[in-house]
Amino acid sequence: MITSLQGTLASSGPLSAVIELNGLGYEVHIPVTTAEKLPLPGSAVKLHTVVIYREDAQTLYGFATPAERDFFRLMIDHVTGIGPKVGLSILSRLSLPLLESAIRTGDVATLAQCPGIGRKTAERLVVELRARLGAIDAGTPVDGAAAAAADSSPHRDAVAALMALGYKPAMADEAVRRAALTLGPGAATEALVKKALAG
Repeated sequence: MITSLQGTLASSGPLSAVIELNGLGYEVHIPVTTAEKLPLPGSAVKLHTVVIYREDAQTLYGFATPAERDFFRLMIDHVTGIGPKVGLSILSRLSLPLLESAIRTGDVATLAQCPGIGRKTAERLVVELRARLGAIDAGTPVDGAAAAAADSSPHRDAVAALMALGYKPAMADEAVRRAALTLGPGAATEALVKKALAG
C-alpha cells in the first residue's frame, strides 16, 4: 500500500495534482483543502495517500496531513453511501477540525451542506463515526456554532466567532482556512478572525 508520495509538484488544480517521482508522473486526487496548501509547481511536495484498487483502475487520493488521510479512509470504510468521490467532496467543503466537531456534536445541518450528501447521509456520518471519534455530548444535536466551539483551538474558535457574526459554517471554515494560509500555522484566534473578515 502506498501511504505517502514525495516528489516534485508538476501541476495542480482544485481537485488533482501531478507529482513527478523517479521519472514518473502520478496523478493524485485531492480535496480543495489540500489544494489550498500546495506549493508552486516545481517545488518539492509530500502527500499522504490512499490507493483505491478497482477492476478497471487504481486511483490515488492525497491529503496534506496523515489525519486527513485517515479520516477519509474512515469515512469510505465505515459509512454506507460514502465512496471516495463523496469523501473527497466532504473534505473539500469542510476542514477536518470542523468536520470532527460536527460529527462529535451531532450537527447534521452543517454536514448536510456538503455537496453529494443529504440529511440521511449526514445522519449516517454522525451515527457511524461518532463513537470512533468520541462524542462530546451524547445528548441533543447542537447547531454549527456549538460544533465549531466544542473543541478549543484557534481554528475552531475563529470559525465559531465568524458563525456568531452570521457566517454559515462552511463559509466561516473556508475564510479561516484562507486566513491561516496567509498568517501561518501558529496564528492566534483574533488574528485569524481579523484576516478572515478583511478578506
